[in-house]
Amino acid sequence: MEKTINNDYVVLVDENNKVLGTAPKLKTHNSNTRLHRGFSLFLFNKKGNLLLQQRSHTKKTFPLVWSNSVCGHPMLNESNIEASKRRLRYELGIDQADIFEIISNYKYKVAMNNIFENEICPVLIAFSEEKPIINKDEVENIRWVNWDQFVKEVKQKSGIYSLWCEEETKLLCNNKKFLKLYKQHVL
Repeated sequence: MEKTINNDYVVLVDENNKVLGTAPKLKTHNSNTRLHRGFSLFLFNKKGNLLLQQRSHTKKTFPLVWSNSVCGHPMLNESNIEASKRRLRYELGIDQADIFEIISNYKYKVAMNNIFENEICPVLIAFSEEKPIINKDEVENIRWVNWDQFVKEVKQKSGIYSLWCEEETKLLCNNKKFLKLYKQHVL
């Protein structure tokens, strides 16, 4: 179980997302990283802009990498929406957001500087007009970008953002549920 708000543990799972147990987060992210649960959230405002996050320089995993709004690991028996709310509040100070799970079965592996990810990582979207207040332990910087321009940039200049962010962006572009919700929430 989680001992601090920082979620020091990950939930280990099998290929069918069945819980096998928990393990310390930092000890888990190595060359033998076992499959575990994560989540990835894209936060939009009413103008249709996406909030991008540059991960803090103090983070052990992927420091200073630009990525989508919030990523994290759900705790044991915590839903992806509950985990997203927890991390939105902790990383960006956002308490009010409409959150929707769009893709439940996204899975990826990535490595950088001897840190390895191996996750079943549902993709969620959220809409909020609340002003972010960044937690410097988690976030180095943020910026809002026009969604359409961001999609073009990801397609034309691969490698600028985290691998999972770029792959998830491409998945969202072709997802009917995302497109419908985006149109409903954006002016």
